[in-house]
Amino acid sequence: MAGTNLFVSKSDLAYAELRNQILTGTLSAGTRLAQYALAESLNMSITPLREAIRRLSSEGLLTVETHRDVRVSVMNSVEARQLFEVRLSLDPTAAELAAARRTADDLATMRAALDKLLPVTRQWGEEALTAHRAFHQALYRASHNDVLIRLLDDLWDKSDRYRRLGLELPPGDGPRTRDLQEHHRLVALIEDGRVAEAAQLMRDHITHSLTATAIGALEDREGVAGGVRP
Repeated sequence: MAGTNLFVSKSDLAYAELRNQILTGTLSAGTRLAQYALAESLNMSITPLREAIRRLSSEGLLTVETHRDVRVSVMNSVEARQLFEVRLSLDPTAAELAAARRTADDLATMRAALDKLLPVTRQWGEEALTAHRAFHQALYRASHNDVLIRLLDDLWDKSDRYRRLGLELPPGDGPRTRDLQEHHRLVALIEDGRVAEAAQLMRDHITHSLTATAIGALEDREGVAGGVRP
């Protein structure tokens, strides 16, 4: 039914809305939250909003100095590199398990996601990012490992700000046809049950991703050598 509130509480609603605004860049890094104005816009008191802020602070998306001074956490190359390193470990595992465990329904879902893919470039923006995520989620679910799926979904969320930063760099204008071709090859390898090859292609895919480009740009900007602060 239209308009039905599917959230358990107002705190859940505030959490979901704030998290979405942070991850999509609507609330940019370093932005100070106008808490009372925000609570009013969400039609709630300050208490559930502050509960949501505490949750987002524990996830590292908000920085709380005092009740009145809450800001969107800044992006930095150290966090970006750490997220990237974990994805580089877990994504190939998901591809490997998907190649071993995929069902006919999994393959149908991945193929449907393939049909909607667009180049992840500045031209296509949010539409391309949404389609890209849907494909990877379909692949993760084909692993049939609930713990791995939850970890990768969380990593994807936390990496989204850096992914969007990549769109603002010069490579964000490129055609990125390699990415599209790799998605099709991944599905073919998973369908054929070629476990090791699917895992290796996923590792290569992550290594050459737009996120990797964004991390390199951040490290150059911050003077970080080899992913480690001097």
